[in-house]
Amino acid sequence: MITIYWAGDSTVKQNTILTYPQTGIGQAFDRYINRWNVRVENHAENGRSTKSFIDEGRLAMIYDRMTAGDYMFIQFGHNDEKIEDPARYSDAEVEFCENLERFVNTARNKKVKPVFITPLARRLFAEKDETYRHTAWAEAMKRTGERLNVPVIDLTAMSEQLIAQSDPEEVEWQWYMNIPGEKVDNTHLKPLGAVKFAGLIAKGLHELGGEYAQLLCEDFDQWMEA
Repeated sequence: MITIYWAGDSTVKQNTILTYPQTGIGQAFDRYINRWNVRVENHAENGRSTKSFIDEGRLAMIYDRMTAGDYMFIQFGHNDEKIEDPARYSDAEVEFCENLERFVNTARNKKVKPVFITPLARRLFAEKDETYRHTAWAEAMKRTGERLNVPVIDLTAMSEQLIAQSDPEEVEWQWYMNIPGEKVDNTHLKPLGAVKFAGLIAKGLHELGGEYAQLLCEDFDQWMEA
């Protein structure tokens, strides 16, 4: 059976009941896969950047588990942006790209196929500056993907577009972890938001075609047409 290994941050993480209703994209993604041939193993963790994920040995842990023919989905950017935290910050022009290349080399050394996924948009992306929008890190990931011949799913652009086209009240209260009187969180997701954005990644795989489209459930085309 093929395994998809997720490397990422809290927007991707597999949550437990202790953090419900917070739900990561990787957690919701299993609804879109061919469950007879594909499984998901989610190694994403809260607060991690490309730098801290590597430094903490999390990439090495994935390396030990991967086998030829598997996939590594790599989605970072949120915490690489945090210039105030040297343990996590990776500048978009140099270190972030170098770190991404380490992920790619790790995967390919095991004959595993890497896929880059640019960072998920925050709900208020249109009201903030360019750093808040992830632009520099998303563009760096696309450049690195082109240089290393790694497919890139531009979740940043797709999620910004979907948010802009959707009902603002639904996005705020049903997609993101905003809880009236308790919590304001326009970064992390509730189950519906995780399913919505995981669907964008599935669409990206479908558009890549070939072996990437074959990771998806058999009735995915019907879902696309619905």
